[in-house]
Formats: sequence, C-alpha cells, structure tokens
Amino acid sequence: MGVTSREAARALTHARAEWPEFPLRNPQRGPLYLVSMILPICVHRTSKARWLALLALLAQGALLASAQSATTEETVWHNLAALPLEGQGWAATQQHYDRLPAKAEGVVRADVWDLSHDSTGLRYRFVTDASTLRGRWKLRRADHLALPHMPATGVSGLDLYLRDGDRWHWVGAGRPTQPGLNEATLASGLKPEKREYLLYLPLYNGVESVELGLPVGASFDPAPDRYAGRKPIVFYGTSIVQGGCASRPGMAHASVLGRMLDWPIVNLGFSGNAKSEPEVAQLLAGLDPSVYVLDSLPNLSAEEAAERLEPFVKAIRAARPRTPIVLVENVTYTDSAYRQERLTKVVAVNSLLKRLFVKLKAGGDTALYYVSGDSLLGHDGEDTVDGTHPTDLGFLRMAEGMAPVLREALSPAQNSVR
Repeated sequence: MGVTSREAARALTHARAEWPEFPLRNPQRGPLYLVSMILPICVHRTSKARWLALLALLAQGALLASAQSATTEETVWHNLAALPLEGQGWAATQQHYDRLPAKAEGVVRADVWDLSHDSTGLRYRFVTDASTLRGRWKLRRADHLALPHMPATGVSGLDLYLRDGDRWHWVGAGRPTQPGLNEATLASGLKPEKREYLLYLPLYNGVESVELGLPVGASFDPAPDRYAGRKPIVFYGTSIVQGGCASRPGMAHASVLGRMLDWPIVNLGFSGNAKSEPEVAQLLAGLDPSVYVLDSLPNLSAEEAAERLEPFVKAIRAARPRTPIVLVENVTYTDSAYRQERLTKVVAVNSLLKRLFVKLKAGGDTALYYVSGDSLLGHDGEDTVDGTHPTDLGFLRMAEGMAPVLREALSPAQNSVR
C-alpha cells in the first residue's frame, strides 16, 4: 500500500512530537542517513516508537521519491544544438562547439588548436514563456572548472540575458559545480510571458552538449533573425579578448560590445597565444566580417611586433580590401607606472603599432581605425585582478572605450542594412 504525501507529513510530525531528537531536521541527507539515526531509537524505545520510526522512514522515502519524480516530470529538456549557434566563424568544425574550422588542425600551433575548443563567445538565442529556465551542460575539460584568478562561473558557466525593449538585461547564470555534466537553475519566478533570451556558453572551457530545461507546457521557439544582413565583428587577440578574468561569460568585453551595439560577434581570443602568425592571418582572411578587431599586442614582444604586425595586417587587407580593420593598442597595465619593465614593453609595442597605422593610412588605407590603450582601462587601478586581466568593471570600461571607434567603423555596414 502506498503512502500519500499527506500521510507522510502526518507521520513525520507525529515522530517529531514523540521525541525531539528525531533526525529529520535535514531530510536532504536521504534515507541512508535516516536509517543510521533511527536504528538506535528502534533499539532503545518502546514498540510504539519503533513502529513510528519505521513509518516515518518510509514516509520520508516516499516524499523524497515524490520530489525527485516531480522534478523529472515537470521539466522538458531541449537540446539547443537544434537551434542556430551564434558566434562561430566557420560551419565546418570538427566538434559542434569548436571555434576554428577542422582544416585548421595541424596548420595552427597545437596550443591555438587546443584553445579553439573553448566555447568563448558562442551563444544561443530562443523565445519562451517559461517562468523557470534550467541549464544542463557537459563540460569538455575535466581539469579546468575554474582558474586561480577567475571563478568557475566565468570559466565554465552559462550566462543568461533577456530582451527588454531595445536592450539585453542579465537575468541569471548557470553555476558549474563539477567537471563533466552540470545542471542548474538559470532563472526562476519569472512572469510567464514570451521573451527572447540570449545564452552565453563558457569562456575558458569547452562544452560537448547544452540543454535548456523548461516546465511542461512552456513554449520554446527559435529567436527572430535579429541580425539579418549584419556580418559579425571578428575579434582576434589574447587572454583578455578570450574573457580573462570575467566573472561570467556575458561580461567579456567582446560580448558586452555585441549587446551594446546590437551586433553579432565572433570571439577568436587565444589565451597567451595571439602571436599574429601568418597561418592565423590566412584563416581570418577567409572570413567575411563587418569589421576585424586586432588586439594581439599583450602576447607580443617588441621584436615579435616589429616582425609580425605588418605582414599580418597586409594579409588580411589583401583578401578584404574594403573591410574595416581596427588596431588596438596594448592596454595600459594598472601597475605599469610602478614597474618599469612592463611600462617599457607597453610603450614599445604601442609605438610600433602607431607607426604602422600612420604608414598604412598614408599609403591610402581608408578603412583602418585605431584604439588607444589609454581609453581602455581606468586610471584608478581598480579594474583588474592582477594588473593585466580585467574584472567585470575593467571589461565594461574596455567596451565603452572601444564602442565609439567600432560605431564609426560599422557606419557603412549600418547604412547598408537600413
């Protein structure tokens, strides 16, 4: 004979009334915990107490099973791979959530290829009227849940925004707790009305699968083609471009700019490995974006910058003679005023970039733009985790510093889609 929820609750209440030490103050510990606590009671109590303890144990088990069944029955899981994946530059990838094409394996350095498996900048949009949204995602890197200076929410988490009028507004995040498969509530208690959502994938980890869990009966549809006719902004750069060290994926400055400008972006940040190599230039030249943003100086020595920057830019320009290219200076590190070696390096590479910009402009390149390092981070020393990698505040400042230049670079593309 089954035990109803009302009978189970009555038995638990009766058990607590009989003896205050009845061990159900933390029922989440489960039936095995209850057995270990109830057995001594069964030995030392009266026959009535023994039977009551056993009944309470059965009741608690019924409640737990009922709750687990309800969770399973009330959530419908949707594999987001059925939707268009935004933020990929190439369709022919080896794995669904890779950032470089399959043909890049063995062409780019092994470190670059490895980092291309991180899902930085990849995202889904969808429409639902659900009051609760859950995420279930399988992480690719078993040893990479978090970094010493970057939380798991940014490295391996999900990040959810909703469309509110003409802007995106943050609404929740999926917090990973373990390698492999994770499941978390992204947002709950929402007024049930149809909204467009934007879900960012992890910055410094890859994913093998991503699912969205919605209540039974909730609608689920692809998002409207918001960016029709808008080719993406392609960002190439370092760990900073990849999003180190944002607290969540949506706070990387490339993603902030995507929302700020309402424009699709492709993030090709490769932590410690933006070496401006010719094979990478050829891959970038094969894309057809609205704008290229080249931000590799933090990974280049002065010698490497002198050798590689001009060929890198010219390789892209040869393939895309009219596409705007934005050159970004090395950020001014927040501790460089007190560390001469770092200051010397920043000044050297920025001087090289500025000379290249002036040379190319004088040679007739009218689609070249420039972002000064002084316009990126603040001057209060409060916007990085280590003097180099921005916090969320630093990334917001970087986005605000880049936005005017990108708006100018995008103006021809904006006119063409009006």
